[in-house]
Amino acid sequence: MSEDPSVHVVVHDRGRDLEGVVRPGESWAAAARRTVASLHGEPMPVDLSGELKHFLVDHDTRIAIRAMTRGDLPDVTRWRQAEHVHRWWASEGEPSAERVEEKYGPRIDGMSATRMWVAEINGRSVGFVQDYRIGDYPEFAVLGPDPDAIGVDYAIGEVEWVGRGLGVQVLWAWMLRTRKRFPDATTYFAAPDHRNAASLRVLAKAGFTEGVWFDEPNHEGGVDTVVGCSLDVPRVLG
Repeated sequence: MSEDPSVHVVVHDRGRDLEGVVRPGESWAAAARRTVASLHGEPMPVDLSGELKHFLVDHDTRIAIRAMTRGDLPDVTRWRQAEHVHRWWASEGEPSAERVEEKYGPRIDGMSATRMWVAEINGRSVGFVQDYRIGDYPEFAVLGPDPDAIGVDYAIGEVEWVGRGLGVQVLWAWMLRTRKRFPDATTYFAAPDHRNAASLRVLAKAGFTEGVWFDEPNHEGGVDTVVGCSLDVPRVLG
């Protein structure tokens, strides 16, 4: 892991702003935990895109990632049909209940390289995350930076939770879980549509860095122009 001696973190905790410096060989997450030394909560990112890395100890909001079950498919169908989600997932076809079950059922059952997760905020299901090893999809692996990288796609489906800064925390919760599932993975990778400014901003705030633009084949036989975004796992998470 490269050293970040000039990187500073600030942890916001109950009205206090606690500042620290990332030590040589230390991750941003570890520096935030050391700086706040809180026994009451894990520092979550607010904005990691600038020189000063902002974290927050949120005592009121609990973000969790759990394995999706078939009982979640009605929610997934509704989320996929929501206008703010469907716009960016339209290339995967109309999200009827039958097509959603056909697509996600095998993933839930462990019959696919892609795994499905439900994002919960204070115990309420609000969206989904899917992940996969890039190398398990050869047509995509040639476009990604690292075949051993873990790819991720996500959506907050409940419209009342959109635009409240929680996408960053959902991604972070997924990242912490993924760190344990794939301890040897050094890169996480996402490739949102180049027009999806909101998603690109969420990824940047979560610690991802924009890379090359490329055309990704879609399920309609065409291509989508996407932006490859990578997260340096050792640097950000440790």
